[in-house]
Amino acid sequence: MNLPVWIQHESQRDLRARLSQNESQWLVTGAAGFIGSNLVESLLRLGQKVRGLDNFATGHRRNLDEVRQRVSERAWSQFTLFEGDIRTAGTCMEAAHSVDFVLHQAALGSVPRSIGDPLSSHETNVSGFIHMLEAVRKAKVKRFVYAASSSTYGDEPNLPKREDRIGNPLSPYAATKLIDEIYAGVYARTFGLGSVGLRYFNVFGPRQDPMGAYAAVIPRWVAAMLRNEEIVIHGDGQTSRDFCYVDNVVQANLRAALIDPPGSCEVYNVAVGERTALECLFRIIREKLSALGHVYTPVPVHKAFREGDVLHSLADISKAREQLRYAPSHDLPTGIANALPWYIEHFSRA
Repeated sequence: MNLPVWIQHESQRDLRARLSQNESQWLVTGAAGFIGSNLVESLLRLGQKVRGLDNFATGHRRNLDEVRQRVSERAWSQFTLFEGDIRTAGTCMEAAHSVDFVLHQAALGSVPRSIGDPLSSHETNVSGFIHMLEAVRKAKVKRFVYAASSSTYGDEPNLPKREDRIGNPLSPYAATKLIDEIYAGVYARTFGLGSVGLRYFNVFGPRQDPMGAYAAVIPRWVAAMLRNEEIVIHGDGQTSRDFCYVDNVVQANLRAALIDPPGSCEVYNVAVGERTALECLFRIIREKLSALGHVYTPVPVHKAFREGDVLHSLADISKAREQLRYAPSHDLPTGIANALPWYIEHFSRA
């Protein structure tokens, strides 16, 4: 079976060696989601046993169907799906039983969603998180890796964002992610439970849903361009983000699980370390689509800045480089080029 492209690079030799030496049992929560399904696929391709947990509130069965089509039948036979909700303690206990590593991706994402319905965000992102911590502690899992968020930096004005310097959360979603980090620290100090939080910065790639009010900007814009629909930029277009291709996130999760960082509770930025303004992002996507024969000519429409968003985001990834040996395999243009064939196949109108 072909290995994932990103792990074939020479810089990933140490990670390949660790995975080839040990066939482990992994639990991926949110397995039917965008990031979760990419983790499941990579782990199966790398010869691991994978258990998935999802309640399909935001994940899609089609994502797992696609994973099955992309891996061998032998690899797929190593996957088990638990359909359940992390807000139920018993479900978390059952899913974590006899597991070596947990990659916790299940959450209700989106700043606007959390502003419209803060209680649901809290129940999933905080109560569900504690249920997973308890399940992991009682099951004596080797390592708990969880999806943290760059939203934790809040109103901290300095760039680049550094793990030891955060501000006040600007949304209920950001607050839930900060609370998760606090609880992870409490469990480390109280129970000796080791964990790693990965502060994701604007992840994009295949299987990211472009539909709905909470869709991320890259898949939403690609879909709109393919369908010749209006593009909306919130603000003046100079708002900037550190966009991170999903393969970088997969790599970071596996490294966080397998490479022992100093200390029992750490957080790391997962990004590329490059900042791109929304106007520039628009041009990059348009140019790469044009090169593939999909020409988009309308001018973007500017609307009011969204409540709860930050103006600029740029990650300092030196801590992850030094302690996890994390090395991004894709910058923004490379990631978009890799993702476009999937986007075109799934987002174009018949």
